[in-house]
Amino acid sequence: MTEPRPPADPRATRTREKLRQALLAECAERPLAEVSVSAVVRRAGLGRATYYLHYEDLQALAVDACAEVVRQAVDALHAWRGLPDPAAPPPALAVFLADTARHADLYRGLLLPGGSGPLGDLLNRELRERSRSERELAGAPQAALVASAVAAAFTGVLADWLHGSVEGTPEAVAAEVWRLLIALHRAVR
Repeated sequence: MTEPRPPADPRATRTREKLRQALLAECAERPLAEVSVSAVVRRAGLGRATYYLHYEDLQALAVDACAEVVRQAVDALHAWRGLPDPAAPPPALAVFLADTARHADLYRGLLLPGGSGPLGDLLNRELRERSRSERELAGAPQAALVASAVAAAFTGVLADWLHGSVEGTPEAVAAEVWRLLIALHRAVR
């Protein structure tokens, strides 16, 4: 049996939130590669020493800042019950894509073409794990293989759509990517 975790220190929680918001604000103005720790701490109204008490580097902060959008993406892709209909993507998927489009400048700095970057890495990892565990629960074959394909496909399409390589409205992209993901699930039986 594991020991219960002590409650988080509210000061540390507030400090991390300030740093996350400062990073996201900086990334809305310039790519992550051009953001410095100095700019983040200045915007957050904190010192560098405080920053390094919480994060090893900007990559670690970026991964933490992306956690909510990743949760939303994974939940949107799994917001269906019963047998998935390839012609009817979960409404949450189009909502997620529309929200992502409204913040495209920010996400383009964290999710690079093809799906790399801190947001892409985290999204791929979380989506792969959720897809694998759901396939295993359903007794579907090749859980790891299909989960890997689903995670890579969605992350890559999302990134390329945000960078303009894939065109379409949020609703159209939701419909197309949904059909693609269903086909991947059905390819291995």
